[in-house]
Parts: sequence; C-alpha cells; structure tokens
Amino acid sequence: MQIIINLPEDVIKVFSTNGENIEREILEATVLEGYRSGKLSQAQVRRVLGFATDLQVDAFLKEHHVFLEYDLEDIKRETEFSLNLSRK
Repeated sequence: MQIIINLPEDVIKVFSTNGENIEREILEATVLEGYRSGKLSQAQVRRVLGFATDLQVDAFLKEHHVFLEYDLEDIKRETEFSLNLSRK
C-alpha cells in the first residue's frame, strides 16, 4: 500500500537534514515508533525496512537507542536454544 502525506516545507527540512532519502527517513521514524509502542514486532521491522537479518534490525534499533525487550518466554526459548547447540 502506498500512503501519501502532505508536510509543510519546514517539516520536510527537518527530515532531510542528513541528505538522505526523505521517504526512507519518514519510514524509519514511523517504524521506530511502531516498535517502541509495541505495535510492530522485530520481524515486522525487518520486513518493512528490507533487512536480511535480525542482526541488521538489532544494529538499526541500537543506532536509534531503541533496545529489544525480552520477556521471560524469550529468555527461556533462547536458553533452550543455546543448550541444544552446546549438546550437538
């Protein structure tokens, strides 16, 4: 889906200060807020931004001072995964 928004010139300048693609800047800002608010998962962030790996997502989030939130289930799953790797 394509979404078109109208922004005043002064707001556009805020998003394009780095000389980067303004559409990408706004997309990244939207995705970051979606992740921060819990509306988007890490997998959705990866898909929307076109990252090939979770490591790229981690680096992107870290660069923007957004850190992955782990709950007890995540920790249990990763612990079990690590134990299974060490048994092989």
